[in-house]
Amino acid sequence: MRILAVITGDYGARHVENIRTRGPQEWNIESWDAPTLLPLIIDYPEDYLPETLPAADLILALAEHKGVAELLPEIAQLAGAPAVIAPVDNEAWLPRGLARQLRGWLERQNVACVTPKPFCSLTETHYGVTRREKIAYQDPLIAEFAKYFGRPAFDIKIDPETRVITAAAAQRDAACGCAAYTAERLVGLIADEAEQEGGMLHHHYPCQASMGIDIDFGDTLMHVSGNIMRDEIADQVKPYKKVNYIAPGTRSEIDEHEERDE
Repeated sequence: MRILAVITGDYGARHVENIRTRGPQEWNIESWDAPTLLPLIIDYPEDYLPETLPAADLILALAEHKGVAELLPEIAQLAGAPAVIAPVDNEAWLPRGLARQLRGWLERQNVACVTPKPFCSLTETHYGVTRREKIAYQDPLIAEFAKYFGRPAFDIKIDPETRVITAAAAQRDAACGCAAYTAERLVGLIADEAEQEGGMLHHHYPCQASMGIDIDFGDTLMHVSGNIMRDEIADQVKPYKKVNYIAPGTRSEIDEHEERDE
């Protein structure tokens, strides 16, 4: 698969580096540094695009500028790409209204487009957009990417007697590399510790999603991303966690004697 990543800074560069490192060797990944000095209204997109772009099957829109998102229909056309992934890890870079417009613009060009919010909500069949809303999609190119990057999925091995994690790997990494980073550091932990420690590791990586309160979630996208990570780990370790049962208490003879003395 030929992938063209559209970037403007460290956010996109970090994703590209991880995808190149951990993605299938047969993927060909190119990147284009988009301009950041753009007007509020772009009347002539061609003025801000090169004459040519590398041919691509999939566009990864990882720019940190709303104006670049508006150029994506022209970028997809110039690269001949039939699919676009435009994640929303920060509303300032891709506001919800523009994300809806973008999906419509590209649909009219017969280009598949998903806008997962946050990026690590993407699976092979759907992606998140609000706390309760998910959007299903059907596109083989996007699904192929989502087999390897998107919503973290783990393979965690646990010793049933000691309940210690003996091996852990990210079956599907977050595009930024956070899931692989976390999996490597779960080994040696007791099952009871894994969920909380996974959340801490997510923050230490650090996650690059926004730390501002997002209206669609009532929380920061960084916390939403961290909860996705913790939930996936929790599902894996749940059968091995120690459960403490609290039995209803009974009054002791000492308590009864003290009551009578009073």
